[in-house]
Amino acid sequence: MKGAEQIAIEARKQDIRSRWLLSAPALVIIFVAAIGPLFVMLLYSFMVKGDYGDVKPWEFSLDGWTSVFFQRDIFDDTLGLADAHISIIWRSIQLSFFTTILTLILGFPTAYFIATRPPHTREIWVFLVTIPFWTNLLIRTFAMQQVIRNEGLLNNALIWLGIIKSPLQIIYTDTANLLGMTYVYLPLMVLPLYASIEKLDFRLVEAGYDLYATRFQVLRKIVIPLVKPGIIAGSILVFIPSLGAYVIPRVLGGGKNMMLGNLIEMQFGAGRNWPLGAAMSITLMIIVMVALIVYVRNASRGGSGHV
Repeated sequence: MKGAEQIAIEARKQDIRSRWLLSAPALVIIFVAAIGPLFVMLLYSFMVKGDYGDVKPWEFSLDGWTSVFFQRDIFDDTLGLADAHISIIWRSIQLSFFTTILTLILGFPTAYFIATRPPHTREIWVFLVTIPFWTNLLIRTFAMQQVIRNEGLLNNALIWLGIIKSPLQIIYTDTANLLGMTYVYLPLMVLPLYASIEKLDFRLVEAGYDLYATRFQVLRKIVIPLVKPGIIAGSILVFIPSLGAYVIPRVLGGGKNMMLGNLIEMQFGAGRNWPLGAAMSITLMIIVMVALIVYVRNASRGGSGHV
């Protein structure tokens, strides 16, 4: 018996070693490509900025983290709120939240429409949704700029219809950022919603109508709870890139409507304050993690009451 047990233990150990060896390449890639750079950013955030960029190695300082939300007075060196940084962070959170809501409002009926088409035509509709991914993000952003600028397609159409007399100032505003991010990230909401709605058992919808439920009641009590995983996945896929958006605010928002991604780039570029840029990068990651945890927990708690 001892011989058989010993053989089984050795076999189990060998199996564990084999699994670790097989997983080693993937673990190395994850560390080098993801955890490694984050660790470097975390290390830089606690260092002293260099005179011409970079950092002074092995000089510990909390100035990077302090400068995220505070700034020192140039005369008496007292700390005060960094109003510009706080304003940009709050603008980024607001625009990302409203982008997620707007893409959900537009994406849900779109995904529902595709999922309720005949099976042989659904692939065509999904294909049409994915066409924007074939084009570079910068090109799509410039295309949106040509639509919403003062002499663009939207203003010309509204003037031609007699709705307005002079062009609307949309470009270089928060509204431009919101429209641009909604346009760019809408497919990221539609595809997860479509995947969830396609798996929906529509016999439950028919049963709801048979029990004299209204369309709104069927939507609220049957459809939405059953496709909630798609809503959560789509919201995550939209909120995260929106919060760290760089190209869209740079092109559509102008210099005075920058977002957190632009502010981070400025610190590593013209600002030459790498510790502050690194601290802001980690702050961005923390905001994303907190937002996702709160959202997923609330969504799961909200769905626990449905049977």
